[in-house]
Amino acid sequence: MRFRPCIDIHDGKVKQIVGSTLNDSSAKENFVADKGADHYASIYRDRGLKGGHIILLNKAGTYEYELTKKQAFKGLAAYKNGMQVGGGINADNAGNFIEAGASHVIVTSFVFNDGEVNENNLKKLVSSVTKEKTVLDLSCRRVNDRYVIATDRWQKLTKVDITYDALDYFASYCDEFLIHAVDVEGKQNGIEQRLLEYLSGWQGIPVTYAGGVRSLDDMKLISRIGHDRIDVTVGSALDLFGGKLKFDDAVALCKV
Repeated sequence: MRFRPCIDIHDGKVKQIVGSTLNDSSAKENFVADKGADHYASIYRDRGLKGGHIILLNKAGTYEYELTKKQAFKGLAAYKNGMQVGGGINADNAGNFIEAGASHVIVTSFVFNDGEVNENNLKKLVSSVTKEKTVLDLSCRRVNDRYVIATDRWQKLTKVDITYDALDYFASYCDEFLIHAVDVEGKQNGIEQRLLEYLSGWQGIPVTYAGGVRSLDDMKLISRIGHDRIDVTVGSALDLFGGKLKFDDAVALCKV
Protein backbone atom coordinates (compact mmCIF):
# COMPACT_ATOMS: atom_id res chain seq x y z
CA MET A 1 0.00 0.00 0.00
CA ARG A 2 1.35 3.39 -1.01
CA PHE A 3 0.53 6.70 0.63
CA ARG A 4 -0.73 9.14 -2.00
CA PRO A 5 -0.62 12.71 -0.65
CA CYS A 6 -3.19 15.31 -1.66
CA ILE A 7 -3.57 19.04 -2.21
CA ASP A 8 -7.19 20.19 -2.54
CA ILE A 9 -7.69 23.75 -3.79
CA HIS A 10 -10.87 25.83 -3.58
CA ASP A 11 -11.23 29.56 -4.36
CA GLY A 12 -7.49 29.73 -4.91
CA LYS A 13 -6.59 28.39 -1.44
CA VAL A 14 -5.43 25.00 -0.21
CA LYS A 15 -8.32 23.56 1.80
CA GLN A 16 -9.83 20.43 3.21
CA ILE A 17 -13.60 20.21 2.79
CA VAL A 18 -16.47 17.85 3.50
CA GLY A 19 -16.97 16.34 0.05
CA SER A 20 -20.73 15.89 0.27
CA THR A 21 -21.21 19.64 0.90
CA LEU A 22 -19.43 20.84 -2.24
CA ASN A 23 -21.64 22.77 -4.68
CA ASP A 24 -21.36 25.59 -7.19
CA SER A 25 -21.24 28.33 -4.56
CA SER A 26 -19.85 26.90 -1.33
CA ALA A 27 -18.41 24.01 0.67
CA LYS A 28 -18.09 23.15 4.35
CA GLU A 29 -14.45 23.69 5.26
CA ASN A 30 -12.40 21.60 7.67
CA PHE A 31 -9.18 23.54 7.10
CA VAL A 32 -7.92 26.56 5.15
CA ALA A 33 -4.15 26.80 4.72
CA ASP A 34 -2.12 29.99 4.97
CA LYS A 35 0.48 28.41 2.67
CA GLY A 36 0.22 27.66 -1.03
CA ALA A 37 0.13 24.46 -3.04
CA ASP A 38 3.85 24.78 -3.75
CA HIS A 39 4.60 24.50 -0.02
CA TYR A 40 2.81 21.16 0.30
CA ALA A 41 4.12 19.87 -3.02
CA SER A 42 7.65 20.60 -1.82
CA ILE A 43 7.04 18.57 1.34
CA TYR A 44 5.85 15.61 -0.71
CA ARG A 45 8.76 16.00 -3.12
CA ASP A 46 11.33 16.08 -0.34
CA ARG A 47 9.84 12.91 1.17
CA GLY A 48 9.87 11.14 -2.19
CA LEU A 49 6.09 10.63 -2.25
CA LYS A 50 4.94 10.19 -5.83
CA GLY A 51 1.48 9.76 -7.31
CA GLY A 52 -0.40 12.13 -5.05
CA HIS A 53 -3.09 14.37 -6.48
CA ILE A 54 -3.92 18.04 -6.76
CA ILE A 55 -7.67 18.58 -7.07
CA LEU A 56 -9.27 21.81 -8.34
CA LEU A 57 -12.62 22.03 -6.56
CA ASN A 58 -14.20 25.02 -8.30
CA LYS A 59 -16.48 24.88 -11.32
CA ALA A 60 -14.55 25.17 -14.57
CA GLY A 61 -15.12 28.42 -16.43
CA THR A 62 -15.52 30.55 -13.31
CA TYR A 63 -13.25 33.27 -11.95
CA GLU A 64 -12.67 31.12 -8.86
CA TYR A 65 -11.57 28.20 -11.01
CA GLU A 66 -8.92 30.37 -12.64
CA LEU A 67 -7.60 31.38 -9.21
CA THR A 68 -7.53 27.74 -8.23
CA LYS A 69 -5.77 26.74 -11.45
CA LYS A 70 -2.99 29.28 -10.83
CA GLN A 71 -2.46 27.79 -7.40
CA ALA A 72 -2.45 24.27 -8.85
CA PHE A 73 0.19 25.24 -11.40
CA LYS A 74 2.40 26.47 -8.55
CA GLY A 75 2.13 23.05 -6.94
CA LEU A 76 2.91 21.26 -10.20
CA ALA A 77 5.95 23.47 -10.79
CA ALA A 78 7.27 22.70 -7.31
CA TYR A 79 7.10 18.94 -7.90
CA LYS A 80 7.53 18.30 -11.62
CA ASN A 81 6.11 14.93 -12.72
CA GLY A 82 5.49 13.98 -9.09
CA MET A 83 1.77 14.70 -8.78
CA GLN A 84 -1.44 14.11 -10.66
CA VAL A 85 -4.04 16.83 -11.20
CA GLY A 86 -7.81 16.78 -11.62
CA GLY A 87 -10.78 19.10 -11.81
CA GLY A 88 -12.31 20.61 -14.95
CA ILE A 89 -10.00 18.67 -17.26
CA ASN A 90 -10.96 17.59 -20.76
CA ALA A 91 -9.26 16.54 -23.98
CA ASP A 92 -8.67 20.16 -25.01
CA ASN A 93 -6.89 21.36 -21.86
CA ALA A 94 -5.35 18.12 -20.52
CA GLY A 95 -2.08 18.75 -22.35
CA ASN A 96 -1.68 22.12 -20.63
CA PHE A 97 -1.64 20.44 -17.23
CA ILE A 98 0.89 17.85 -18.40
CA GLU A 99 3.10 20.66 -19.75
CA ALA A 100 2.78 22.43 -16.38
CA GLY A 101 4.34 19.41 -14.66
CA ALA A 102 1.56 16.91 -13.91
CA SER A 103 2.49 13.25 -14.19
CA HIS A 104 -1.15 12.38 -14.99
CA VAL A 105 -4.47 14.12 -15.48
CA ILE A 106 -7.47 12.93 -13.45
CA VAL A 107 -10.80 13.02 -15.27
CA THR A 108 -14.44 12.16 -14.51
CA SER A 109 -17.12 14.48 -15.83
CA PHE A 110 -15.68 14.74 -19.35
CA VAL A 111 -16.19 11.03 -19.96
CA PHE A 112 -19.91 11.09 -19.09
CA ASN A 113 -22.88 12.70 -20.83
CA ASP A 114 -26.31 12.65 -19.18
CA GLY A 115 -25.07 9.94 -16.86
CA GLU A 116 -23.88 7.64 -19.63
CA VAL A 117 -20.32 6.83 -20.65
CA ASN A 118 -19.15 8.92 -23.60
CA GLU A 119 -16.71 6.56 -25.27
CA ASN A 120 -15.84 9.14 -27.91
CA ASN A 121 -14.62 11.54 -25.23
CA LEU A 122 -12.64 8.74 -23.59
CA LYS A 123 -10.87 8.12 -26.87
CA LYS A 124 -10.24 11.85 -27.36
CA LEU A 125 -8.70 12.09 -23.91
CA VAL A 126 -6.38 9.13 -24.48
CA SER A 127 -5.43 10.50 -27.88
CA SER A 128 -4.59 13.85 -26.27
CA VAL A 129 -2.34 12.73 -23.40
CA THR A 130 -2.05 8.90 -23.80
CA LYS A 131 -3.48 6.15 -21.62
CA GLU A 132 -0.31 6.12 -19.52
CA LYS A 133 -0.93 9.70 -18.33
CA THR A 134 -4.66 9.29 -17.66
CA VAL A 135 -6.30 8.58 -14.31
CA LEU A 136 -10.07 8.09 -14.14
CA ASP A 137 -11.80 9.33 -11.01
CA LEU A 138 -14.61 6.88 -10.33
CA SER A 139 -15.66 8.46 -7.05
CA CYS A 140 -19.03 7.18 -5.93
CA ARG A 141 -21.99 7.46 -3.59
CA ARG A 142 -23.74 4.55 -1.95
CA VAL A 143 -27.29 3.97 -3.18
CA ASN A 144 -28.82 1.04 -1.30
CA ASP A 145 -26.40 -1.81 -2.05
CA ARG A 146 -24.80 -0.13 -5.06
CA TYR A 147 -21.95 2.34 -5.46
CA VAL A 148 -22.90 4.80 -8.18
CA ILE A 149 -20.25 6.91 -9.92
CA ALA A 150 -20.73 10.65 -9.25
CA THR A 151 -19.58 13.48 -11.52
CA ASP A 152 -19.53 17.30 -11.57
CA ARG A 153 -17.68 17.66 -8.26
CA TRP A 154 -19.71 14.70 -6.93
CA GLN A 155 -23.04 16.53 -7.33
CA LYS A 156 -24.56 14.34 -10.06
CA LEU A 157 -25.09 10.60 -10.03
CA THR A 158 -24.44 8.75 -13.27
CA LYS A 159 -26.18 5.60 -14.49
CA VAL A 160 -22.98 3.61 -13.99
CA ASP A 161 -22.21 1.53 -10.90
CA ILE A 162 -18.83 0.40 -9.62
CA THR A 163 -18.71 -3.20 -10.83
CA TYR A 164 -15.89 -5.45 -11.91
CA ASP A 165 -17.13 -5.23 -15.50
CA ALA A 166 -17.09 -1.42 -15.31
CA LEU A 167 -13.58 -1.41 -13.83
CA ASP A 168 -12.39 -3.77 -16.58
CA TYR A 169 -13.88 -1.49 -19.22
CA PHE A 170 -12.46 1.77 -17.86
CA ALA A 171 -9.05 0.20 -17.21
CA SER A 172 -8.50 -0.07 -20.95
CA TYR A 173 -8.46 3.74 -21.11
CA CYS A 174 -6.32 4.70 -18.12
CA ASP A 175 -3.27 4.02 -15.99
CA GLU A 176 -4.93 4.21 -12.56
CA PHE A 177 -8.21 4.79 -10.72
CA LEU A 178 -8.89 7.34 -7.99
CA ILE A 179 -12.01 6.44 -6.00
CA HIS A 180 -13.40 8.74 -3.31
CA ALA A 181 -16.15 7.35 -1.09
CA VAL A 182 -18.03 10.63 -1.31
CA ASP A 183 -20.47 9.99 1.54
CA VAL A 184 -17.63 9.83 4.08
CA GLU A 185 -15.11 12.14 2.37
CA GLY A 186 -13.77 14.79 4.76
CA LYS A 187 -15.87 13.65 7.74
CA GLN A 188 -13.17 11.70 9.61
CA ASN A 189 -15.83 9.23 10.78
CA GLY A 190 -14.29 6.09 9.37
CA ILE A 191 -13.78 4.50 5.98
CA GLU A 192 -16.34 2.98 3.61
CA GLN A 193 -15.33 -0.57 4.46
CA ARG A 194 -17.85 -2.31 2.22
CA LEU A 195 -16.59 -0.47 -0.85
CA LEU A 196 -13.00 -1.38 0.00
CA GLU A 197 -13.93 -5.02 0.43
CA TYR A 198 -15.50 -4.99 -3.02
CA LEU A 199 -12.54 -3.23 -4.63
CA SER A 200 -10.12 -5.68 -3.04
CA GLY A 201 -11.68 -8.47 -5.08
CA TRP A 202 -10.72 -6.82 -8.37
CA GLN A 203 -7.18 -7.19 -9.61
CA GLY A 204 -6.13 -4.82 -12.34
CA ILE A 205 -4.51 -1.40 -12.58
CA PRO A 206 -3.62 0.56 -9.40
CA VAL A 207 -6.50 1.92 -7.31
CA THR A 208 -6.25 4.76 -4.79
CA TYR A 209 -8.98 5.00 -2.14
CA ALA A 210 -9.96 8.23 -0.38
CA GLY A 211 -12.60 8.96 2.21
CA GLY A 212 -13.16 8.93 5.95
CA VAL A 213 -9.66 8.07 7.16
CA ARG A 214 -9.29 9.39 10.69
CA SER A 215 -6.40 7.45 12.22
CA LEU A 216 -3.47 5.15 11.69
CA ASP A 217 -5.77 2.26 12.56
CA ASP A 218 -7.99 3.16 9.60
CA MET A 219 -4.94 3.09 7.35
CA LYS A 220 -3.96 -0.31 8.73
CA LEU A 221 -7.49 -1.55 8.07
CA ILE A 222 -7.29 -0.39 4.46
CA SER A 223 -3.97 -2.19 4.13
CA ARG A 224 -5.50 -5.40 5.48
CA ILE A 225 -8.74 -5.27 3.52
CA GLY A 226 -6.96 -4.31 0.30
CA HIS A 227 -4.18 -6.86 0.74
CA ASP A 228 -1.74 -3.96 0.29
CA ARG A 229 -2.89 -3.58 -3.33
CA ILE A 230 -5.13 -0.55 -2.74
CA ASP A 231 -3.31 2.73 -2.15
CA VAL A 232 -4.62 5.39 0.23
CA THR A 233 -4.88 9.15 0.42
CA VAL A 234 -5.57 11.10 3.61
CA GLY A 235 -6.62 14.73 3.84
CA SER A 236 -8.46 16.33 6.76
CA ALA A 237 -7.15 13.89 9.36
CA LEU A 238 -3.48 14.79 8.73
CA ASP A 239 -1.68 17.18 11.05
CA LEU A 240 -0.54 19.01 7.90
CA PHE A 241 -4.17 20.09 7.53
CA GLY A 242 -5.11 20.58 11.16
CA GLY A 243 -5.90 16.95 11.98
CA LYS A 244 -4.51 14.57 14.60
CA LEU A 245 -2.90 11.93 12.36
CA LYS A 246 0.80 12.63 12.09
CA PHE A 247 2.05 12.91 8.53
CA ASP A 248 5.32 11.19 9.48
CA ASP A 249 3.41 8.22 10.92
CA ALA A 250 1.30 7.86 7.78
CA VAL A 251 4.40 7.90 5.57
CA ALA A 252 6.24 5.43 7.82
CA LEU A 253 3.34 2.97 7.83
CA CYS A 254 3.24 2.81 4.07
CA LYS A 255 6.96 2.19 3.81
CA VAL A 256 6.71 -1.02 5.83
